[in-house]
Amino acid sequence: MSPLKDLLPVEWCAVLQDVLASPGFKQLEAFVAQERRRHTVYPPEEELFSAFRLTPYGQVKVLILGQDPYHGAGQAHGLAFSVRPGVKPPPSLVNIFKELQSDLGLPRPRDGSLVPWAERGVLLLNAVLTVREGQANSHAGHGWEAFTDAVIRAVNDQPEPVVFVLWGGYAQKKEALIDTRRHAVLKGPHPSPLSAKRGFFGSKPFSHANAELEKRGRAPVDWRLPG
Repeated sequence: MSPLKDLLPVEWCAVLQDVLASPGFKQLEAFVAQERRRHTVYPPEEELFSAFRLTPYGQVKVLILGQDPYHGAGQAHGLAFSVRPGVKPPPSLVNIFKELQSDLGLPRPRDGSLVPWAERGVLLLNAVLTVREGQANSHAGHGWEAFTDAVIRAVNDQPEPVVFVLWGGYAQKKEALIDTRRHAVLKGPHPSPLSAKRGFFGSKPFSHANAELEKRGRAPVDWRLPG
């Protein structure tokens, strides 16, 4: 099993070197390795840092923050909210697609893969990057949060302005890590079925994100997905 940092792209390693060298990260590596020996853990090791591989550090335009990977077989592949092609989109993702259609008039995507967004500068980051099969939040509190907080700080330190999309109370606590004078922060209810009807629907996050990018002199994101 590879050390976690060996799986991370070089340019991300450079901006995260302090957290990667910390005792807490060493403990996290040991915990994840032990979990993988004893249990089924998602996503697979080779897809753990998909978000970082698909969205290089200097190319982040939008950061969408999730909480925990999907814990069902074949779902999680290293991008928050996304599932592999051929896997049934979970309810939160279905609601994201409904809002995408309502906001931008785009057709329902043919599958649940958000890889095209990641390739266009949308960092799809979960606060916790691994999970035990069938046990939501089972890897919370073991060190991932310190790592992903460092990721948010690193994106905050980019010279170019970024739009941070924080859905739900958990994500919104991370606003404290963001310089809101330089960057845009879009907050709203989580797209899960429990809260989507309380204001996620109709919040127009995709058009608002593009408006904030253009206001700051950056090109908008092409939110289209294969239909």
